[in-house]
Amino acid sequence: MELNQFWEQVKAELISALPDNAHPWIYPLELSGYDKGVLTVVTGQAMGRDLLRKNHYRQIVEVIKNISGNPNSDFVIIYDVNAAKSLKKESDKIQKKATAAVQKEQAMENLAYMQSASNLNLKYKFENFVVGESNEFAYKVTKSVAEAPAQKFNPLFIYGNSGLGKTHLMQAVGHYTIFNNSKLKVKYTKLEDYLNDFISINRSGNAVENMSKFNKKYTNIDIILIDDIQFIEGKKKTMDQMQHTFDTLYNKGKQIVITSDRMPKDMPDLTAALSTRFEMGLMVELTPPDFQIRFEIIKKLAQNNDLKYTDEALKYIAKHFSKNVRELEGAFNKVCAFAEISEKELDLQLAKKVLKCDEIEDDISLEKIAQVTAKYYDVDINDIMGTARGAKVSTARHLSIYLSREITNKSFASIAEFYSKKHTTIMFAHEKIKKELPLKKELDEAVREIKQALKFI
Repeated sequence: MELNQFWEQVKAELISALPDNAHPWIYPLELSGYDKGVLTVVTGQAMGRDLLRKNHYRQIVEVIKNISGNPNSDFVIIYDVNAAKSLKKESDKIQKKATAAVQKEQAMENLAYMQSASNLNLKYKFENFVVGESNEFAYKVTKSVAEAPAQKFNPLFIYGNSGLGKTHLMQAVGHYTIFNNSKLKVKYTKLEDYLNDFISINRSGNAVENMSKFNKKYTNIDIILIDDIQFIEGKKKTMDQMQHTFDTLYNKGKQIVITSDRMPKDMPDLTAALSTRFEMGLMVELTPPDFQIRFEIIKKLAQNNDLKYTDEALKYIAKHFSKNVRELEGAFNKVCAFAEISEKELDLQLAKKVLKCDEIEDDISLEKIAQVTAKYYDVDINDIMGTARGAKVSTARHLSIYLSREITNKSFASIAEFYSKKHTTIMFAHEKIKKELPLKKELDEAVREIKQALKFI
């Protein structure tokens, strides 16, 4: 038997035969030699040498006898200073690795907690944001704010239609800060949550104490991310409180990032004080993604889902869903689900079968929607297209605009051009109907009947 093999066998048998508390002394033993039945080993542990000699000498010799077949076997263990130094060096190295691993795990746990406490969505990071011509400036500005909070562009006001990536960029600031400057406290809030917290101050308990907690929650931070600020319009007390929150943070040198579906000047019911504050930093607009960005977005989604696909299919989806990223992802997810369930490749034929975009485009135009809506409300289509302000005509116009946006793949800009209206007017009309639909049964009924009528034209 080869000497090293013989030693490894002896060592394995000793681990099996001796109690667990002896194992730490066995593992570091190194073979020195085997001559005339005497096995000599070296250790860097003086205590280990003494304990093995005192408590386990006979057991060790018996193991050597059994494996070697030599009844005259013996065992010698020597303490070596160099081995001790080597052992300590290795031990320190292992300990350092273990400590680093524990620290890394703890750091990741802390980061995960901070992300959760900051109310951030894990998918909204800079590395997940597809950059193109229509959003490159907004991306670079937001990244600059994340890298140097409150140094420039404060406040940062990001505006644009729904589903274009405002929330994504805003929350990316939070994620970047947590991973690169974790000492800073980040708070993401939707305006609705801010409003509900403010309203609840007087509902229960001590109002003064509740107000103190509210102010601490929203001002004892380094970066605040406020989403959908447009919903503050017309709420006088909340606007006054928001002004206080803004001033407190700004005067303390804290970063403020705000998103909205429109510019402050296009919010007629926003106080002048808030409007000027929102405009005092930098305002950047996000516009609908161009074809190449849309294609890259769903291509990335397909790759992340390990999906088999053809570029023609993705181009088809990108071509027909141009309003915003949210709608684009919705269309992709629909096709993706169908491909997965049917166990088919996502090709052009499948995309056309599921989405039927060509049929929709051929059958329903903005003009048809306006005509059917005018007929439903018994008003002249020229009044809908014009400036008439009667209640019935206004409702018909707003509903026609809403349906134009919901049924077709036209952008707000295209709809505005068709109706010869301002872009913001079209957005206002769409948002108005969207908010009123759940509250007004007659509106919901009108939408349903007009959609049904459009199917037979």
